[in-house]
Amino acid sequence: MAIQEAKSGRFIDNLGKVYALYTLGFLVFFAFMALLEKMGMGAQAIGIGFLMFTIAIYAVIGWLSRTAEVDAYYVAGREVPALYNGMATAADWMSGASFVALAGGVYFGGYPYLGYIVGWTGGYVLVNSLMAPYLRKFGCYTVPDFVGTRYGGNVARLCAVIILVVASFTYVTAQINATGTIAAQTLGIPFEFGVWLGLIGIFICSMLGGMRGVTWTQVAQYIVLIIAYLVPIIWMSNKQGFGIIPHFSYGEAVHRIAELEAQYGLKPALEAIPGVSVLVNPANAPEGKGWAMVSLAICMMAGTASLPHILMRYFTTPSVRSARRSVGWSLLFIFLLYFSAPALATLTKLQLLDPNLPTSVIGKAFEEVSNLEWVKHWSSVGMLAVADQNGDGIVQLNEFFMRPDIVVLATPEIAGLPYVISGLVAAGGLAAAMSTADGLLLAIANALSHDLYYKMIDPKADTRRRLIVARVLLLFIGAAAALVASLKLTGILGAVAWAFDFACSGLFFPLVLGIWWKRANTEGAIAGMVAGFVSGSLYLYLVFNKIMTPWFGLDDVRFGIVGMTVSLVAMVVVTLMTRAPSKEIQDMVDEVRIPSGKTILAAGH
Repeated sequence: MAIQEAKSGRFIDNLGKVYALYTLGFLVFFAFMALLEKMGMGAQAIGIGFLMFTIAIYAVIGWLSRTAEVDAYYVAGREVPALYNGMATAADWMSGASFVALAGGVYFGGYPYLGYIVGWTGGYVLVNSLMAPYLRKFGCYTVPDFVGTRYGGNVARLCAVIILVVASFTYVTAQINATGTIAAQTLGIPFEFGVWLGLIGIFICSMLGGMRGVTWTQVAQYIVLIIAYLVPIIWMSNKQGFGIIPHFSYGEAVHRIAELEAQYGLKPALEAIPGVSVLVNPANAPEGKGWAMVSLAICMMAGTASLPHILMRYFTTPSVRSARRSVGWSLLFIFLLYFSAPALATLTKLQLLDPNLPTSVIGKAFEEVSNLEWVKHWSSVGMLAVADQNGDGIVQLNEFFMRPDIVVLATPEIAGLPYVISGLVAAGGLAAAMSTADGLLLAIANALSHDLYYKMIDPKADTRRRLIVARVLLLFIGAAAALVASLKLTGILGAVAWAFDFACSGLFFPLVLGIWWKRANTEGAIAGMVAGFVSGSLYLYLVFNKIMTPWFGLDDVRFGIVGMTVSLVAMVVVTLMTRAPSKEIQDMVDEVRIPSGKTILAAGH
């Protein structure tokens, strides 16, 4: 034990050197692959090289972080410095949806999709001001752990576990979907096989080391994903004449796209093709879409502050102060990608639309476009289609079909960049999807093993049995998620939005009021969780299946507003109609809001 602690301490003390060497090593590998491409290495070999190299690194980190200690497995020993917890949180947050699908959403959806960026970034203000420092002071292992202790009784704990599992499982299927998409296009294998390959990589990172292994892997994954996201944007921007920092200069590109959209006309396809889309929404037309963006942002903000796998990251810091500082670092690292996503969507769209650029496809001969290598590549895996539906031999805007999820992955090929950039982007996308899937699977397994098994079924279980249960659950949940992902029930971004709505419908107000309203009691919390979650889910079912017309434009990705409203009303009314919590509980709530002092729960509880 003493040796293990000493080793851990030395690692913590040298984090700067370790990750600086790791970053340098990755850049050297990138340069080596670029050299091999110059010497004639094929595209598929380069893609495989990137995926194998990065997964091998993550596997080594996961193996070195293996542990048999409860504190290390559940909360990384509560020793992660704020800076590195910020990077790990950003990687946990930067899911396949953010990396792979967000720019595609902005590309096809235009202005309202900025609601995702505003909501996901703004949600961290809520996390910092309302949640993270106080949950860290509480000293819990999981979010249901807080609910079960704050409100007392196993019924409240069980309600929180059910909501956590539904929200996290919905989210993790989207991440495994993203890993399948990347593996399929890089390795040239069917999507269904890619899903299971991605799952194996995720298990390598999380099985042995729990939160400790996931934390140090996520820091490494953040470094890969942010390099992979920024390099093609900077390269493409420089080629188009917008400089190496396009974030402040691509306004002219937006105006040019608006001109081209007016010239070509944004019309639906004459005949829809399943699984792919054509451009029908203008790039920058806020008129009449304000409520769509605001309502989406509200759901994403509250969902951010309710998602258990994100809140769990702040349980790993050494102190309350560190938890607060790590929220600030998280925001900075997340901002770097979210600030870049609209630029990437804009520059990629211009590459395809502007006839002054050699990469444009709209207005060119159908035969010429169909024979482009990147068009043939993506068409072969069913993610792109060009169909001459009006028979004039020219590609019109509504005859070019693309799956929104591939915009980022296909950008290097669309822009005519060296294939080594495509391999880099694939490695970044895989890092983003794997890091979030690791966190989500761990959140589900920890809640079931700690809150359901240890706290409710077998309180006398020893450490070894608890960790075995957690690892076995991880295997079963991961396999179930891969099975669901392989069915392609919905797109990546849609599934992620549902996860946020589930989380905020059931958990947002019980968590916030549990910290800030000491009068809140058990009956009120149970009513808030059950009423919010059930009403939100019912609304989703009715709207998604077109059984009812959406209220106030709240479609299936915005049902969280309905769930949260019902949750708040039910919790307040039931709380005021029932007995106040004991003085001991109310004193505990007062103590949680004091930044200094000991944590509420003892270690190893």
